[in-house]
Amino acid sequence: MNTPTEDADRATTRPSEHALAKKLFIQTYGCQMNVYDSARMADVLAPHGFATTETAADADVVVLNTCHIREKASEKVYSELGRLRLMREERRAAGDDVVLAVGGCVAQAEGEEMTRRAPFVDIVFGPQTYHRLPEMVAKASEAREAGAFGAGVVATEFPPESKFDSLPQPSKQSSAPASPSAFLSVQEGCDKFCTFCVVPYTRGAEFSRPVAKVLDEARALVARGTVEVTLLGQNVNAYHGEGPDGRPWSLARLIRAVAGIDGVARIRYTTSHPRDMDDDLIAAHGEVPALMPYLHLPVQSGSDRVLAAMNRRYTAGDYRRVIDKLRAARPDIALASDFIVGFPGESDREFEDTLALVRAVGYAQAYAFKYSARPGTPAAELDDAIPEAVKSERLNVLQQLLADLSLDFNKRSVGTTVPVLLDRRGRHLGQLGGRTPYMQAIHVAVGNVAPHGAETHVRITGAFAHSVEGVLAEAAL
Repeated sequence: MNTPTEDADRATTRPSEHALAKKLFIQTYGCQMNVYDSARMADVLAPHGFATTETAADADVVVLNTCHIREKASEKVYSELGRLRLMREERRAAGDDVVLAVGGCVAQAEGEEMTRRAPFVDIVFGPQTYHRLPEMVAKASEAREAGAFGAGVVATEFPPESKFDSLPQPSKQSSAPASPSAFLSVQEGCDKFCTFCVVPYTRGAEFSRPVAKVLDEARALVARGTVEVTLLGQNVNAYHGEGPDGRPWSLARLIRAVAGIDGVARIRYTTSHPRDMDDDLIAAHGEVPALMPYLHLPVQSGSDRVLAAMNRRYTAGDYRRVIDKLRAARPDIALASDFIVGFPGESDREFEDTLALVRAVGYAQAYAFKYSARPGTPAAELDDAIPEAVKSERLNVLQQLLADLSLDFNKRSVGTTVPVLLDRRGRHLGQLGGRTPYMQAIHVAVGNVAPHGAETHVRITGAFAHSVEGVLAEAAL
């Protein structure tokens, strides 16, 4: 499962390059994969005259690209659809109209149910069918012109052909925003079937893109100004795409090939499963300079019994041994993780096992969530639910410990000079933001200097629980 990001809650936008272009608004929820998918949706529709816009109110097509990981994800989508319905009624009264579409994992999970609960939605489509958006939008538009209102297009099947074969290559004219840091999807789906997770049901079986396709897209991103590439997958380190030699390549081999592309300065990958951290991938952390010293490796629990109930298929000891190997290969590596508290049947002692694992590993950052049942998953059928108050108390204890560890990690960075890719606005005027090699969010005072989009050496001057701050190294001298 992917970890939610702040960037994922913003729509993908780019100024129109067509004076009379139709307008597209995409609201993205959830994980990094959804951010990538939204950009590709815009790419698919761009040749058909669509340019992205900042607001739903002036769009011809509105897409909600949804995520099913968070608690009550479906209800949040329906709440937003209620607001969009009112907006549509106002526009229709003024002689205007808009096509409403819901995509992503909630759409995949809800399917026909969404057409019943929100019959005013025109298109419902899953993560594997968005390459067909042009024809779906055309069909919905024709239905509206004919006076037929409602969800006439539902595409939640798992087609035999890969959507990636139908996606255009990013180009300098792409509708996706040019960025010095970009996501590149290399693997999708999951065969692990953790008992709490909906991904195998919403994203389907594991699929790895061919090496040649991945490298072509990486080169296209570099041509548009990208210097940092994050390789994405629901189970990215299970990557086994076909190589030029006709044999499957591992993620480690793919990383080495991406690092060989002129212009790629930084490589990251997410999200990984502990069972797929093989020795070659671990070695790459010490041998590939472009591979950043950061790894998000979800463990979920420190209790062997709970891990077995989750069908994670490793023990806390197995996980600790992987961590030891990683630190032997790259001593300065920063580690991140995901945790679920209050899984059915989790005892106080088993929660203490999780706290013990957290202290032993010493994470630089991590995400913790209360367990919430996902319909259709095996864990949803388990008895011995943990009371909500107990889950909340455990979550508070774990989050405080994780915040303390994160602050300690950040404090140890103060006084060091690190290369930072400044790719966004900072919190205040005269600042730019970015990420250190260790994935720390950083705000840098740049004054009148504007090194946006370049890797710049920064001296870290302050630390907080979830970020650091600094100044350009030259200014610190």
